[in-house]
Amino acid sequence: MGEKIKAWVVDDDRSIRWVLETALKREGHQVTCFESAEGILNLMRKDKPDVLLTDIRMPGKSGIELLAELQKHYPDLPAIVMTAHSDMDSAVSAYDGGAFEYLPKPFDVDEVVNQVERAYEHLKKKTSAVEQPDTQDEASESGIIGSAPAMQVVFRAIGRLSKSNITVMVNGESGTGKELVAKALHQHSLRRDKPFIALNMAAIPKDLLESELFGHEKGAFTGATSRRKGRFEQADGGTLFLDEIGDMPADMQTRLLRVLSDGEFFSVGGHQPIKVDVRIIAATHQGLEKLVEEKLFREDLFHRLNVVRIKIPPVRERREDIPLLLKHFLAKAASELEDDVKLLDDESMRYLSGLPWLGNVRQIENTCHLLTAMCPSNIIQLDDLPDELKNITSTEKVMVEGDWLDAAKEDITKRLLAGEADVAKRVVASVEKVLIMQALDVTKGRRQEAAKLLGLGRNTLTRKIKDFSA
Repeated sequence: MGEKIKAWVVDDDRSIRWVLETALKREGHQVTCFESAEGILNLMRKDKPDVLLTDIRMPGKSGIELLAELQKHYPDLPAIVMTAHSDMDSAVSAYDGGAFEYLPKPFDVDEVVNQVERAYEHLKKKTSAVEQPDTQDEASESGIIGSAPAMQVVFRAIGRLSKSNITVMVNGESGTGKELVAKALHQHSLRRDKPFIALNMAAIPKDLLESELFGHEKGAFTGATSRRKGRFEQADGGTLFLDEIGDMPADMQTRLLRVLSDGEFFSVGGHQPIKVDVRIIAATHQGLEKLVEEKLFREDLFHRLNVVRIKIPPVRERREDIPLLLKHFLAKAASELEDDVKLLDDESMRYLSGLPWLGNVRQIENTCHLLTAMCPSNIIQLDDLPDELKNITSTEKVMVEGDWLDAAKEDITKRLLAGEADVAKRVVASVEKVLIMQALDVTKGRRQEAAKLLGLGRNTLTRKIKDFSA
């Protein structure tokens, strides 16, 4: 980039100031550094930067407070927020406060330089950020826990979409918290004062789904003794969350597409169109692209829903968050059960952090509830864990690791060196069990669908499941 950018860096960490100053000056930019946010606004009356970079948590005035002042007096000035405390509170507060970009530490220096140059281009185009009310309290109540890089992507997406009414597709395995993400998107949108309505496609019988979505008139069918609003009408002005959208029947897909196109629909038995203003957030654990290929899901509806996609990582892809999740849900369970907060000792924490958690966050929450209810001591030890957690074989654990083949080789070698009998039979059985349990989890227990995914006959799958229980 040929133009010299005037950048101000505000951070109480001397090393961060030095690194950023060195990197930006190397690219020919002018840099001024400050160790606190105090007095920055007064200095801007005499001289204003093109781009400002600020930490969030500093002694005295915070970066979020500085952002608020900038939005009031210099709304066009692009600000890049940096923080070592990267969570959804910080991300959403930063974007809501008008930040141009949010960068969790540690960051790539080249990426920071690139963002500064992007921010300067943004300034030249005179594109102003829209001020939003502070929603930090709602963010802290969202229940989304995580500091792993994969979760930062989710938090940043929620922050970026906070000013938008765009349709969003949320992807993630069962138990990863898709509805929590949908609620967070609603809470941080312009629609937050309107209803958030959720409907699980897989949980509603097919013959009742039309009435659930679009409502019915009195006398429309046997038992319809009065008019009933459907979920679309209930969500008017707000957000409608359609979970497990891949399970929506073909005829309902056609009707949904028409509503998305026209913004209106007919209730069951109705003769007058009903207009609604609803933001759609859809979610699925399935690969919709595959369903489209198999002609089980309309391609035009898929493209209507898949405007922006947020992928929630499974727990096994963010293991560094497991201790945070365990502590959070142990505290939550203690509050719900009106009991003392239980703590995990080092050994049990290490053990639990290494488990596959195939049920993801939901399984961790249920486990913490069980431990709080059943553990007699306030310190949870390895012996206090339920048998179903202690009896997970090493092969089952490594099946979900990134380098599972190498880990499996190590496990097999140990078995062979120990002289274990029937090694092939035991290992194959363990791997097969994990495959089948994962398939059943993905299909929500539907055996025929699981058998199809695995390339097995339904009777074969049923027999193998019986063998596991024997």
